Order: sequence, then C-alpha cells, then structure tokens
Amino acid sequence: MYRELVELLLRSPEDSNASVPFDKLDQRDASLQKANAPLSLSPQEDINQDNLKLARDVIESLQLAELDNFFRSACLNPTQELDPVVDKKDQRAAVIYPIILPDRLDVILKLPNQELRHYKTAIAQNDVENIIAQLRKNLLNVTATDRVQRQSQQIYDWLIRPAQTELVNSGIKTLVFVLDGELRNIPMAVLYDKQQKKYLLEKYAIALTPGLQLLDPKPLRQLQLNALTAGVSEKRPVEGKEFPQLQNVPRELKEIKSEVSKSEELLNQQFTETNLQNKLQTVSFTVVHLATHGEFSSDAEKTFILTWDKLVKVKEFDNLLRVSDKDSFSGIELLVLSACQTAEGDKRAALGLAGIAMRAGVRSTLATLWSIDDRSTADVMSEFYRQLKVGLNKAEAVQRAQLAVFAKEKAPYFWAPYVLVGNWL
Repeated sequence: MYRELVELLLRSPEDSNASVPFDKLDQRDASLQKANAPLSLSPQEDINQDNLKLARDVIESLQLAELDNFFRSACLNPTQELDPVVDKKDQRAAVIYPIILPDRLDVILKLPNQELRHYKTAIAQNDVENIIAQLRKNLLNVTATDRVQRQSQQIYDWLIRPAQTELVNSGIKTLVFVLDGELRNIPMAVLYDKQQKKYLLEKYAIALTPGLQLLDPKPLRQLQLNALTAGVSEKRPVEGKEFPQLQNVPRELKEIKSEVSKSEELLNQQFTETNLQNKLQTVSFTVVHLATHGEFSSDAEKTFILTWDKLVKVKEFDNLLRVSDKDSFSGIELLVLSACQTAEGDKRAALGLAGIAMRAGVRSTLATLWSIDDRSTADVMSEFYRQLKVGLNKAEAVQRAQLAVFAKEKAPYFWAPYVLVGNWL
C-alpha cells in the first residue's frame, strides 16, 4: 500500500488523474497526517514539489515500518532531518532516494539548497531484482570483475547517470543513499561508469542511511577519538556454529591503537558481553570497534555479533551500547563491525544491518556486507583511522581506505564490501 501511494504520487504528466486513499495507511506517520483527504493528481509540466516530498515521506514511513516489524517493536526515533544537514552542514553532499515500483525505478535527488529532482527508468521490478541478485553473486567471485562492471553499470545508469551533470555542477563530493528493497544488499561504491571507466568510489565518498533522518549529526573531527577495540581471532564453536580463525585480528587492533592513542582492548577470552558492558559503563568512548564474526539477517533472531562465548543478538546489542541510565544512549559516535556479513540467500538481509545501526543508537556504523580475507580488512581499517586522524570526515576516510586497497587489488571483492551507515560527517 505504501508503494501504491508512492506510485500515484510519482505519476508522470501523461498519466491519468488518480485519487490517493490516504485513509488506508498508518495514520501515525506525520507525512500522512498532513493529508487526511484524498489528493488528486492532475496533468502538469512536472511532478510538483509537494508530491515529491510526500513520496519521500511515505518511503520513509515504509522504511520505519520495516524496522519496527524487524524488531516487533517501535524503533528509536532519529532527531535530525537530512535536508537541513545537506543545506547547511555539508553543502557538498547530495541525497539519492531510489524507489523500486512494479513497472519502473524512480529516483528522487536532493541537492543542497535546491528543489527536489526526479527521474525514472521504465523497467520491471523482477528485472531490477534479478540484476541486483546477479551482481551480488558476482561480487563474491574474485574472477568475475568484468561481469560486475557490466551489471553495476546498468544500476549506475539508473541511479546516477541522469543526475551526473547536476552533481558535477553542484560541486558534490559525497553521495548519501536512502536505499530501497534489495538495493541495500549491494555496495553503491561498486557502481560502474562505463564512459569514464570509473567506479562510483573513485568519484565520490559514499554513505547510507536507513531513513530520511539522522541521530543529531556531529563532525567526528571536532571530537577527541577514544576507542574501545574488541575481537575474536581464534576458531570458536559457539551455540552450534563453527566460526573460523581470524588470525589478523590482533594486528588490526594493534594498528588501530597506533592511530588512536587513547584506546582500550578486549581480545579473545577478555571479549565477553559482561566485560564489554563494564568498559562502556565506566569510560566514555567515541568509537567502538568490534573485529569479530557477525551476521545481518532479515530475522532479528539471526542477526548477531560473536563474543568469545556467546552470540549477542541484535535485540540485546543496544543494552551493551547504552550507558548505565537505561533511558539514554551513550556518546558513541562510531560503531565499526569488521568481519561481519549479510546472510547468504536472504534477499532482505541488509535490513539487519540497518536494524543494528538504528537500534544501537550510535551516530554512524561502518560494517562489511561480506566477510573477506582479514588481512585486507586490517589494512582497510588501519588506513581508515589514519585518515580520520588527519581530519577527514567519516565518509571521506572510508573512501580513502577503500581506494588504498583498490590501488593494489582491482577486484571489487576486496575493497567494495565496506558501507558507512548514518552520519557521514
């Protein structure tokens, strides 16, 4: 029903008039409360701004409804709308909202201090999802780079190419995506511009957000970095699952410590749920870095982080990251989950990543969509903190870290899985 409403709101001028039955949708959503009578769409030169804004609000409502359904409870309410962040705090960022509809792919573009733009591609939803699924499969194959470029080029042509000139003219350096459906399962960094022979990563810093709002965004460079690092490097049998060795985790944590002098470490036997919570309740950390196995799934019960002796499910995870006052969230600016992955065969697995990012209450989450060689991960993470240290924002630091790997290894399998969710400043 959400998508039917969006489809009507985004009808092009040549389409016939239509009435939109607002009363059928959840009236708790502010966007829908603003329009409690049917809205008529009439032919016009272009879709008006009110309809574009309302379409975004309805997709936001759908995103929140999905997360509420994921947790079987209401999620944390973000506090800062994206538009003012782009208009005032970072005028070199643009926000892209792809919307997958049954017969087309619509995109709404927000540029700093400009009206919303809209463009679309006539393509069946099944075709979109098939290409995404093929791309996701090929991304996990080190030898399939040519196929990755061919498939990701099609997605580039849908999402980016129509806006290419405006992005350049507006001086955009960062792209923030509010992704819809199965687009969440692939990294936007891998979208390929065939004309320029460049991946999106080579042109822009990239961030994702689960919805149109953020948790009170603050630039990380204005804060003193103070990190709690934790990890499991040894092979572990936990709760009926076998988790392989991550032999480069000690090096990863050691290199982070060399870049962030104010840091504490919990490795292997020390990394328990109790120890992690005790550390977080006694010291105020700006960064929590967990180098351990984990899995994101569309099922909250199958979304977890591995500690030494336990799988911590997503519903418990926020308890770890809250300070002793249960009603407030800690000052953690950045949560890093290296060595995690999305569940194989789960088309909506990235919902679990969005769920962790929202539920944890941290301003930003850096995670991996698939688990790769932990030596490469250690290199990426070390470079990421080095770039933060010199004053880059989080999205730019992730971009530089990925480009450092890209310079040595062109296969997207090695550099593409890292995604930044939430505040990119």
